[in-house]
Amino acid sequence: MTTIFNPIHNVILPSAWHCLTPIWVGAEEVVKRGLPHTQLAPAWQLLLLGDGSPTRHVQLLTGDPTEVDVIDMSPIGMSLDNAPAIIQMLPGPRIRRQVWVRTASGQRLYYAASWWEASHVDEYLQNKSLPIWASLARLRTELYRDVQGIYYGNSEALESGFEERGPFWGRHYLFWHHGKPLTLIYEVFSPFLTKYLGPMNVEG
Repeated sequence: MTTIFNPIHNVILPSAWHCLTPIWVGAEEVVKRGLPHTQLAPAWQLLLLGDGSPTRHVQLLTGDPTEVDVIDMSPIGMSLDNAPAIIQMLPGPRIRRQVWVRTASGQRLYYAASWWEASHVDEYLQNKSLPIWASLARLRTELYRDVQGIYYGNSEALESGFEERGPFWGRHYLFWHHGKPLTLIYEVFSPFLTKYLGPMNVEG
């Protein structure tokens, strides 16, 4: 596996992360209630609205080991970084990490941006080439995944990265550890997963 990892050690705000331009947004109450199947099919709701590990889910779906390409690991200081508003719950200064999660054969499955308190990131991501789930599982870290929002939208950068046409489904959530927020994660999933999950919505 080839891992791209380019840490940046300056205080200049790095280039932007791949945020969806939303067509539709659902807040926490929508996450708890679920969506009509005509909007998002049941299998996709399990992936997007459930509190399980997406890395583990896509590994089981594809039958292929999952690997990550780290494309960014940058200090952002106290910037809110155009992230979901709950980034303010994470103490600063902060570090932003961006990855592609893919199969061992190179098929990109989802994109993830995450934000961490800079003083804690090395403690929890000891091997930065591993998916977050794998890193935390190795440490036997007890976590609660708190899905806060869901998105349907477009991104030219993600169309290029996935080599798939949008719109895309994404979400953001907090990981809680010992009653405190550990990291904020924003994920967008490739339509390639329809091969395993079926269509994104059920025709009415």
